[in-house]
Amino acid sequence: MFDRPLKILLVSSEVVPFAKTGGLADVAGSLPKALATVVDHGLPHNDVRVVMPRYKMIEDARYVMDYPVPFMDRQETAILREKEIEANFQGTKHRVPVYMVDNYHYFYRDDIYAYQDDAERFAFFCWAVLETLPRLNWQPDIIHCNDWQTGPIPLFLKTHYAHNPFYNHIATIFTIHNLQYQGNFPKEVLRLLNLGPEFYTPEKLEFYGTVSFMKAGIQYADILNTVSRTYAKEIQTPEMGERMDGLLRKRGTDLYGIINGINYHEFDPTTDPRLHKNYDVNSLDAKKENKFALQREMELPVHDVPVIGIISRLVNQKGLDLVAEIADELMHLSLQLVILGTGDPYYHQLFSGMKKRYPDKIGLQLKFNPVLAQRIYAGSDMFLMPSRFEPCGLGQLIALRYGSIPIVRETGGLADTITEYDPVSRQGNGFVFREYSGRALYSAIARALKVYRDEPDSWKHLVKNAMEMDFSWARSAVEYLQLYRNAITKRAQEQKARIA
Repeated sequence: MFDRPLKILLVSSEVVPFAKTGGLADVAGSLPKALATVVDHGLPHNDVRVVMPRYKMIEDARYVMDYPVPFMDRQETAILREKEIEANFQGTKHRVPVYMVDNYHYFYRDDIYAYQDDAERFAFFCWAVLETLPRLNWQPDIIHCNDWQTGPIPLFLKTHYAHNPFYNHIATIFTIHNLQYQGNFPKEVLRLLNLGPEFYTPEKLEFYGTVSFMKAGIQYADILNTVSRTYAKEIQTPEMGERMDGLLRKRGTDLYGIINGINYHEFDPTTDPRLHKNYDVNSLDAKKENKFALQREMELPVHDVPVIGIISRLVNQKGLDLVAEIADELMHLSLQLVILGTGDPYYHQLFSGMKKRYPDKIGLQLKFNPVLAQRIYAGSDMFLMPSRFEPCGLGQLIALRYGSIPIVRETGGLADTITEYDPVSRQGNGFVFREYSGRALYSAIARALKVYRDEPDSWKHLVKNAMEMDFSWARSAVEYLQLYRNAITKRAQEQKARIA
């Protein structure tokens, strides 16, 4: 069955570099490039394509075609446009097409989400994706759906398209990037899915008095996965299952965890043009020059004090309440804290207040600044992620790449990627705490500062450990290809059993 490359369609509501609100866009922009270039089982490169909505901020997308999409009681027009992302492999460039579903009424808006008609917008998108395929004369082996906005696609394939020969061999995988965001809507949205009241049951789409797009994906996809092994286990518990833990336990044998990767071409301290000075694992003195440059940029005193970086959405999920709990104690230690991010006004006020009280200790920018972000990774000695939960996390992976030592809470992808450093054995790549408390966080920071201050040779070894880790997308892509094969096999067996 797998003596040829796969035809893979990745569907996402956001894709870097075209539209982004969070980590989903990074995955959707990076994983296809790895899937298109990875050498697997000696086969030629896979045929990988991406589809997303065409939002207002996306310019110069090439027109491909327009076509009618049966939607509710009418024919709604979809315009298909195309851009591309380039994947580089051993000096060869591969083109990954990115199709964009355009509809002025639904997508020509200033923002991506948070509209009253989001259910209608993304239901239309899912219909349009499936209606596009035969018009492209391209039949994927697997459709990789991501988060609630794409949840109806597996549902449609197993209901409306189940007996259509073009579609009935297409397998699906549904990736949960963050279970908190579920796409739950009133019962009336069933008409957007062209389904009757018989689907409004706990065994199908009903979810605590709503219709859940996330549940549709979980219920009907052939294979499920999330973005770390630990998070896949956590979401099967009442504490972290967001009321879907029962369903996820029911599908536990089909639920996998694959850690996200990062693009090692983009995140490379030896070539990154955004840095004050490039460096590698053998030229760590240059990293210190990046620290001094960062201190100047953030208007902090320039001296060799430990710098701890935070690059984050400023929301409760990220464990910033723990930082608030120990803020004054922390500021009495010999360190500087550099913070970049935007989010909850409460945290804007909190960190602005800290900056006023401790102007020589806090560097703060309350906005999104990708250039400064890279300079913080390169210029900080430690990187703080005390998350309440973290499905995967990319910050700790980028920090490792740049030799900034992660201090993290043991949850989700943080637990899968960061291990406590032991100064005796010199094993490990960061500092970890488990209990969700300010005291546990303070203890982890204190352990990191002690090694930095008292054991410089050991600290240098720790930085090398971090920089030599491999969390590139190439490794994750091989795992995804195996998951795709599992889904395709499962779908074929189900089809065979149905025909029999």
